Amino acid sequence: MLVQYSIAQSEQWDSIVSSFENYDVYWLSGYVKAFQIHGDGEPLLFYYQNAETRAINVVMKRDVSLDPHFKDKIIPNTFFDFSSPYGYGGWLIEGYDLAQLFIEYELWCRENGIVSEFIRFHPVLENHIGVAEYYDIVTLGNTVTLDLASPEVVWANLTSKNRNVIRKAKKNDIKIYHGHYPEIYEIFREIYNSTMDKDNADKYYYFGSDFYKSILEDLPQNAQVFYAEYSGKIIAASIILMTNGRMNYHLSGSLKEYSTLAPTNLLLYEAALWGCANGCKTFYLGGGVGSKEDNLFKFKKAFYRGENLKKFHIGKKVFDQEMYDELVNMRDGVSADGYFPKYRA
Repeated sequence: MLVQYSIAQSEQWDSIVSSFENYDVYWLSGYVKAFQIHGDGEPLLFYYQNAETRAINVVMKRDVSLDPHFKDKIIPNTFFDFSSPYGYGGWLIEGYDLAQLFIEYELWCRENGIVSEFIRFHPVLENHIGVAEYYDIVTLGNTVTLDLASPEVVWANLTSKNRNVIRKAKKNDIKIYHGHYPEIYEIFREIYNSTMDKDNADKYYYFGSDFYKSILEDLPQNAQVFYAEYSGKIIAASIILMTNGRMNYHLSGSLKEYSTLAPTNLLLYEAALWGCANGCKTFYLGGGVGSKEDNLFKFKKAFYRGENLKKFHIGKKVFDQEMYDELVNMRDGVSADGYFPKYRA
């Protein structure tokens, strides 16, 4: 039986999610609520259960008519698509009887105007495994995950250059703190936005005050701002998410004029030590921009010298091929370069 839950049913939603052995923060209602506020769509939790199998999937349901490319071209509240929340998602499955699950899921999607689904699978959970029969899965770049077995393991996995940088940051008397209160989120927002300005980031990556208020109020046990102070001034900050023994590097920023002090190197190292002390097993840092092995990837890779890197996978699914093709045609020959769904390129 397949059941859907809305964000208004957050207590039931989180009770179901936390009953799964390998869940992470990206499936919690408090996480997706912030991105609903940001305008990413309506969060839905799908829960499937039969005698042998349980499964969940969290999606952001998006009205295609709200896409600027289709303004006044299609009827509102008629055709939709699904996307994983910002970060990661996809199915978490306990059991092996998948055929009936996807029969019911695909039927629901077709009956409710869902044209397509795009999934960013979780690299640590590797939840792309087992659903290749039901999605077109594409393997992208490497990502970095720290092993938090002990402080000694964390230190041993740092490159020698990164160790020296961390020692230098300590010598320069940079201090690392963490907290979860309104003022620190406002400071984080200012630093993060200055970083986005420096990187000429797309406007999507600028989050409003209500977004941060949601993280503060809806993830009280699952989010912390770790920040670096130098001479009494906060010069770098990162939002770190944690639940079920997993830490995730979420959003981060630093002041350009203090970059030579390497505050973020020390911040991530101290955050990893905090994770060790608080029962976390892994600290996911992610990969490079667009899954490339760029400078951002190299920075993250300096925290893990192991060769067993986790790959990032995406999944694609079309439920209504006729409507999908019609939407693409309405874009009048748009070049998508692998973008999915193509009609949103």
